[in-house]
Parts: sequence; structure tokens; C-alpha cells
Amino acid sequence: MSLFRKKNIEHMLAGAHSTSLKKSLGAMDLMFLGIGAIIGTGIFVLTGKGALQAGPALTLAFIVAAIACGLAGLAYAEFASAIPVAGSIYTYSYATLGELAAWIIGWDLMLEYGLATSAISVGWSGYLQSLLAGFGIHLPTVLTAAPGADPHHVTYFNLPVFLVMMAITWLLSIGVKESTRVNNVMVGIKVLVVLLVIVVGVFHVTPANWHPFMPMGYSGVFGAAAIMFFAFIGFDSVSSAAEEVKNPKRDLPIGIIGSLAVCAVLYVAVSAVVTGIVPWQQFAGIPNPVSYALKVAGQNWVAGLIDLGAVLGMLTGILVMLYGQTRIIFAMSRDGLLPAKLSSVHPRYKTPHFTTWFVGIFFGLIGAVVPLDVLAELINIGTLAAFSMVSIAVLILRRTHPELPRAFRCPGVPVVPILAVAACLFLMVNLQPVTWIAFIAWLVIGLAIYFVYSRRHSKLAQGEAAVTSESNVATH
Repeated sequence: MSLFRKKNIEHMLAGAHSTSLKKSLGAMDLMFLGIGAIIGTGIFVLTGKGALQAGPALTLAFIVAAIACGLAGLAYAEFASAIPVAGSIYTYSYATLGELAAWIIGWDLMLEYGLATSAISVGWSGYLQSLLAGFGIHLPTVLTAAPGADPHHVTYFNLPVFLVMMAITWLLSIGVKESTRVNNVMVGIKVLVVLLVIVVGVFHVTPANWHPFMPMGYSGVFGAAAIMFFAFIGFDSVSSAAEEVKNPKRDLPIGIIGSLAVCAVLYVAVSAVVTGIVPWQQFAGIPNPVSYALKVAGQNWVAGLIDLGAVLGMLTGILVMLYGQTRIIFAMSRDGLLPAKLSSVHPRYKTPHFTTWFVGIFFGLIGAVVPLDVLAELINIGTLAAFSMVSIAVLILRRTHPELPRAFRCPGVPVVPILAVAACLFLMVNLQPVTWIAFIAWLVIGLAIYFVYSRRHSKLAQGEAAVTSESNVATH
């Protein structure tokens, strides 16, 4: 039964209230964090791959993925308003499903957020190189992509990926408020770029390019939805900021639902415009499909602005995902499931300094040597599993803690959470078999670590009901 021991919610809330993390974020900061994480590689890079699978019905694929995310997002919002504690779904699972489930989902989230930073940085690198090429600047070919990523050239290491990861890691290590100021500016630029694509591109749409609308049938739409789901990943990272929010019970639901809704509308519009300008078959091998579409339309100046905006805007995706990753590890370490060093807080910057640099360097190297296609599918299956878990957990919380104050309540319980689980499982089935193999291997490694180390070092295993203050956390 020790595998199902649960954290005391009241103690968790007390611990969050006394945390040494700085409370400096408001509702708009959270919404910008969410939009910053969501709009990025998914729309700027993977749109081309999605079009090759679904054709012009890519718009439907985005809608299917948005529905799956939206259903899970309602469950996230209830949890975030009721239990505003760092750690996102890992923390929620610990309170409702027990320690083993919490470990599995935390380990899963480490895969999701870590590989997401790597994947977004790879997409960023592609747009940076496209922008530099416009000025006649070219990096050595061997340093432009991961091994095997470019079938036409020999490549060994994606240098821009590693360099940008180091820059974002440094920014996050010096303070979350400083990071969100930069994030808010970059998100503004990114949204303007997306709106520019829609406003300019709509005048160059050829409706004939939308026929046939579903060349691959529904199987193509659902397969593309399983991939384009990646484009919505990020709204859940808003909940990982819980202990640094001024008014979490009100602001967290606003940040989660608001950012998801805004991005869903923008995605459908962009995919309709892009597939209306360029026949879907022409996106094969195109690393920058959005700016490519504007070049085809003869709007080279707009394409240049899109490249520049993507380079600046996609930085926010890296920042938010890396931020979420460090806070998940921070929470797991604080609970004793990972070494205490990983929850150490810098005395000056009040950030998990060591963890930030450890994660940044590790996943910077991953992004530099692993192709984008491989990263995207691995991220999707991990995220879909996490979203399924949070939807199940909200049902359990309703039964076990009906009296718990909730600033936001997921509507339609139990129907909405059950639909969320069904939608996530459906998309998981549409992923490649090799993705499932890699995911299972990751889980096996995680379970081995849990039974060898985490189960014995857990704070609950040592008779502590919960971590009640940051005074128990190691500091520099």
C-alpha cells in the first residue's frame, strides 16, 4: 500500500504559502506564458508535416487536437485553482492517485517538457538559418543540424540549438520576473507575426488548393491531429508557476483557458491560409512552411518578417518549457523522490539555479543531436498520457475532497473528464509504433529509479506527511 500513499492537501497548501519562491506573476503574465509556450515550432515548423498527412484538412486536425487539449485544460484549471502548488499534474496526482502514479506522471512530464525545449530550439534554428541566409550568412553545414536530419548533407551537431538553450538557461537562472518581462515582449512580437500571416496571406489564397479537402481521408486527419497536438503543448506549463503567482486561485484558470483559446483560433486561421496559398504536396522537405508560403505568394518582405518574428517569438516557447521542466524537478526533489540538490534555491536569485543549468545543458545537447520528427512524437505521447492522468485525477478529487474550495470548477463532470481521457487515448493510438516503444522504455527506466531510489527516500516514506516549508530545502 505504500505505493499509493498520498500527500496531505492541507499541508501542501501550507508549504506553498511559505515557499521561498518569489510571488510576482499576475493573470496577464500567465496568459502570456501560456501563449509563449503554445505558439512556436508546432505552427511555424510542423505545419508542413501536418499538411502532408491531412492536406487542406489540416484545419480539422487542429480542431481535433484543440478539443482534446481543451477538455484536459478544464480539468487542469480546476486543479490549479484548488491546489496552487508547484509541480503541475505531478503534484495533483500525488494528492489524489498516490505516490507511484505521481512518480510516473512526473517522470513523464520530465520527458515532455525537456524534449519540448529541444524540439522548439530545433525549429528556432531552422528559421534563424533561413533569416541569416537572406543576408548571405551561412554556418558550416556540419553544424546546422542533427546527424541524419538533412538527407542531402552530412551534419553532426546543431550549434544554434545548443547556443540558444544556454542563453535561455542563463535568463531563467537569474529570476522568473526578469524572464517573464522578456517573454511578454517576445509573445507580443510572435502574435503580431501570426496576425501578419493571416492578414497578408488571405489575399493570396487560391480556393482550388483546398480541393480535395481530405485527400488522405479521416485517417490522415487523425494522424495529423496526433502530430499537431504538439502545437498546443504548453498551456499546462502555466500551472507549474503556481507558487510564484500573486492570486493563483483566480489567475491560474484565466492563464490556462485563455491562452489555449487564443491559440486555437490563430492556428486554424493560419493553417487555412497556408494550405490555400501552397498546394499541400509542396511542403515536403520545407523546414519553414509559414514563411515559405508567403514567398510563394510573392511577399518576400513579409516572409523575411516572419522569419525574424519566428526567431524572436520561438524563444518564448523554449523559455516557458524549460521553466516548467525545472519546476517539476524542483517539486519532485522537494518530496524526496529526487536528490535534494535538485531543489536547492539560489540565495540571491531565488531560483532553482543548479537544476536550471543541469536541465538546460542536458536538453540543449539532446536538441543538437536528435532530429525534430523524433522529438515531436515522443513529446506528444508523454503529454497525452499526462492529460489523461489529470482528467482522471479531477474525478477522484471530487469524491475524496468535495469540500475543497475551488475558484474554478470543471463543467460537465464526469462527462468532460471522461471525454478528455478518450480523446487523448484516441490520439495516442494514432502515433507511430516506434514512439510507443520509446515511451515504454522511458517508463521502464523511471520505474527502476523509483524502486531503487525514490521509494526509500520519499519524505512520506520517512514519516513526513508533507513538506511544510522551504526551510527543509537545501540552499547554496
